[in-house]
Amino acid sequence: MEIRRILALVALLAGIVACTSAEPPPTSASASAAATGRGIPALPRDIEKLVGPADQNAALQAYVDRVGQRVVAAAGVTGFRFVVLDSPVANAHAVQSYVFVTRGLLALLENEAELAAAIGHELGHLVQRHAAQRARVRQGVLDAAIDAAATSGSVTVGRAVAQDGLLALRRYSREQEHEADRLALGYLVKAGYRGDAMASLIERLRRQSALEAQIMGESPDIGDRPSAASTHPVPIERTSAISALPLANAPGESNEKGYFAAIDGMSVDDSPSEGFIRGRSFLHPTLRLTFTAPPGFRLLNDNDGVLAVDRDRSLMLFSCLPTPVSGSLDDWMRNRLKPTPTDIQATEINGNEAAIGARPRGSDTGLGQARYIVIRAGNRVCNFALVSEGAGQDRQVEAMIRAAQTFRTLTPAEAAALQPYRLRIVSPAASTPAQLAARMPYPDLKMERLLVLNAAQAPADIGSRAQIKIVEP
Repeated sequence: MEIRRILALVALLAGIVACTSAEPPPTSASASAAATGRGIPALPRDIEKLVGPADQNAALQAYVDRVGQRVVAAAGVTGFRFVVLDSPVANAHAVQSYVFVTRGLLALLENEAELAAAIGHELGHLVQRHAAQRARVRQGVLDAAIDAAATSGSVTVGRAVAQDGLLALRRYSREQEHEADRLALGYLVKAGYRGDAMASLIERLRRQSALEAQIMGESPDIGDRPSAASTHPVPIERTSAISALPLANAPGESNEKGYFAAIDGMSVDDSPSEGFIRGRSFLHPTLRLTFTAPPGFRLLNDNDGVLAVDRDRSLMLFSCLPTPVSGSLDDWMRNRLKPTPTDIQATEINGNEAAIGARPRGSDTGLGQARYIVIRAGNRVCNFALVSEGAGQDRQVEAMIRAAQTFRTLTPAEAAALQPYRLRIVSPAASTPAQLAARMPYPDLKMERLLVLNAAQAPADIGSRAQIKIVEP
């Protein structure tokens, strides 16, 4: 399924679950970051709500902060903090005086110079106040659209002005990305790092994006296609612009050895408070629950819930309500969900009270078949929202209902046995690339994942390294 289509359906599906209930929107449990006295940064609550909790590895936090402060010194600025976020998604961003990198990004990078490049790019956005500039331009677009509509007496004219303005804003955002790259390259080289780390950082992200598309059944080159609607230039545009700069190949330090030592043993999973994805199964050691998605579905975990996606426009969203539900679940579904589901039935799933209902046909959602399933597990109520649009939507809905019926409570021993996958630094000398790939604890694309993790183009590249990264249980 096209990724943009997935996002659109997720927005609608989340509306089914969250907006039709009079209770607060469902969410999965999430650990709150707090100062521990062990070097773990305490984030302001408003920022933590925006970016998520900080990782609790004090040594990793200290290492990233040291690299960040080295880049800051080169940039000639002060007052910035550098924080590792407890997330397996490869990302970096900046908010106020904070620069954030995720565990997922750290796992992807090959050396300290690439980390400095990522930090430098986000620092460039902060130094140039790009977010504030975009906000002013966006407000100008809205003001111009309102004025055009009022002057012409036509909403259509106002909408056309807004559309033109938003396209200009996207072009402006792409220009800001190039500016952040240029600034980062200058910071990088002045800090003593090699200049080509800027281009290699972008290549790491490009290959990871292509792998993620392949995992989702998309064309791997989807991220390389230029789009007028995108706020970011495609990777080839960024690397082409960087390669033309005088410092692009400046010599300097990379410190792969120190970087590998810093990330060795790091978790590459979601935190236990968010649960783990193991193939088609979701297992939550803290809430002690599990279910298995239908064959052909991919699971995606987020702090708003767990999404299972199939290529034929079928989705299932799982989450848990933040407050207890009194009374029977079929009555709750009948009285609290709007529009009221049809065909509501009280049932039982693996010894747990449950109820199932259908979205009324003709509801103004733009969706095909939709079902709701709510399950009580102890004092907690969890729910599935199931949607299918494709030609085989009846068959797919039935498959998703059967998947929801795999929901069960984990035993204490099962929950205790669940541990995150970890990144290990190993020597490839005693193993073939195929043997190393076989150790990767994933159901598919083992070699592709190993190659991307190690910035390798072919299996032969793996065997030539002194050390490589691998993921192990």
